[in-house]
Amino acid sequence: MSTVIEQPLEARLVAAAPQMQSIPATIHYDPHDPFAVSMVFPAPATLEGVDVRWTFARDLLTDGLEEPAGQGDVRVRPYGYDRTVLEFHAPEGTAVVHVRTGELRRFLRSTTESVPVGFEHLHQDLDHQLAELMRDAC
Repeated sequence: MSTVIEQPLEARLVAAAPQMQSIPATIHYDPHDPFAVSMVFPAPATLEGVDVRWTFARDLLTDGLEEPAGQGDVRVRPYGYDRTVLEFHAPEGTAVVHVRTGELRRFLRSTTESVPVGFEHLHQDLDHQLAELMRDAC
């Protein structure tokens, strides 16, 4: 039985103000979608006033801990000794947050204990995913 992994994080929102505001966030991994992770920002921390979920590749997060990674809506890069920067690009604007690298490493360790890198395909339910695609197409 696979278990969903969720870990609360303290994200520091980079803004024009001299001090970075702390905002709560949760990083999420579901072994049924083994290639992806999600970061969720609760409604009080967003401009829209609703929970905002960003889903992106687990590999992007892993790679971004060591060197800049990503060219699309989500970009990840190391920042100093103990921080990682995540950038979330949307038509409405860009959000840049700093997260403790140790927290992200701990989370990624948990995901690889659940689904080792290279074995993600064994955890995909392709029949279910195909049925969902077909349902949406009708």
